[in-house]
Amino acid sequence: MATSMGPTLNAITAAAAKPVPRVLVTVAQVAGSAPREAGAKMLITQYHAFDTIGGGHLEMRATDIAREMLAMPLGEARAERRLERFPLGPSLGQCCGGVVHLAFERITPEAGEHFGTLARRWRDGQDSWRLISLDSVTAPALYDAGGALLSGPGPALLPKPGPGVQCKVRVDERGKQWLVDSCLPYRRRLVLFGAGHVGAAIVRALAELPCQVTWVDERDDMFPAVLPANVRVEATDTPEAVVAQAEAGTSFLVLTHSHALDQLLSEHILRRDDVAWFGLIGSQTKRSQFERRLRERGIAAERLAEMVCPIGLPGIKDKAPAVIAVSVAAQLLQVWEALDQAAQPETGNTAATAAAAASATPAPTVVCLN
Repeated sequence: MATSMGPTLNAITAAAAKPVPRVLVTVAQVAGSAPREAGAKMLITQYHAFDTIGGGHLEMRATDIAREMLAMPLGEARAERRLERFPLGPSLGQCCGGVVHLAFERITPEAGEHFGTLARRWRDGQDSWRLISLDSVTAPALYDAGGALLSGPGPALLPKPGPGVQCKVRVDERGKQWLVDSCLPYRRRLVLFGAGHVGAAIVRALAELPCQVTWVDERDDMFPAVLPANVRVEATDTPEAVVAQAEAGTSFLVLTHSHALDQLLSEHILRRDDVAWFGLIGSQTKRSQFERRLRERGIAAERLAEMVCPIGLPGIKDKAPAVIAVSVAAQLLQVWEALDQAAQPETGNTAATAAAAASATPAPTVVCLN
């Protein structure tokens, strides 16, 4: 599943108004086996850390370096930007066997506008790219999905990495190192109908997972005052219109307070042929009743077969909202990861090529960035 800057970006923007010294650590490149993928991030302050690059001694070493940088005076390149290489072997007490390059970026108060813009674009569903000098204290540049410069110093058009590559170290013709890093909104979308106990528990379970959630109910007072960053609410008395407006590839979860409304929404969802997944809360008896009624309304048997009811992973019987939420969240992750895997092009990887990758060191790409 694609890496997103979401949780780390929330931590950065939450502290933007405060003069809190902090360092953003990014997994810049990976060869072989590693605990996290390229693009994974964590934010480190003098006393706290947000998110993770995989834990273990690698993360401990990264934390030490970040706090060493925070103790240095601003203005020195080593105090603000670094690129460090870590073989994940005996020297770190880890047996992953791969090689990781970590980029360290000290965030100054002046960067508040840059990260604020990045956060707004992320929440609006817009792809963004950043270009960060790793050899100087030059301010980062921000680019749109097409690589056009939005703000900061940098070339007018950014040569982005190839398909599927979301983070890459590049070297220009002068030997200077640059981090090309993406900030991509979550691709997986879920429309969740129902703000009762189970709906609220599922929203909490999905709060830090890689998805965008639209939470729908006619009862505006049912929604909490504070929402996770990946959730937006839609208070409406015509929820079927939300079904019609949803993008292709959206997943739907129906668990309202009314069986009649559940049936209405189920019909509208099943009349679409571009739904990624559809789950309906209920028992096997409810499923049988809905199948009969929906067949009478012209829904084909093959569409009804795609309706998931009951919801949740097999073998979990507890009906407490928190238990249902964990089970459904895990089910959705399975569905989304399977869809992501199916969308990946065939790479022809073999055991031999995998072993070769594990022993390789990622070489920065040489490009002209002027």
